[in-house]
Amino acid sequence: MLIVEGMKRIKSLPEQLADRLLQIQFVSTAVIEQADLSAFKKKPSLLIIIGVLTIGLSFFMGWPAVAAIGVVSIKMDQPWIAIIGGPLTYGLSHLIFILGMYLSGAEYTIIFLRWLSRVSVKKLQAWS
Repeated sequence: MLIVEGMKRIKSLPEQLADRLLQIQFVSTAVIEQADLSAFKKKPSLLIIIGVLTIGLSFFMGWPAVAAIGVVSIKMDQPWIAIIGGPLTYGLSHLIFILGMYLSGAEYTIIFLRWLSRVSVKKLQAWS
């Protein structure tokens, strides 16, 4: 930081970034309300558990399943199995991921992002 007599103090980059972030209503509200992760202490509902398991299934169906289809395609000497089955399996894994996100809901995501916003701004302000 450079302070010259008669001039304004030049803000550091982290301080400027923190100021910009605090202009966003979501971030400023999270800081004012002291957003925390206490909601994660509650027991999740069955729907949330099913959603998280569905998300886990989608990860298994992604590249590992596509690789397995590729191996089967090579073993059977049928390249069309990989050409058609690979993209279809990968696309299906995305649909299952979206279903899992829908089932588990956005509640926990918002709670986490509010906490992350507050912590990030505090860290940036501490660097200045």
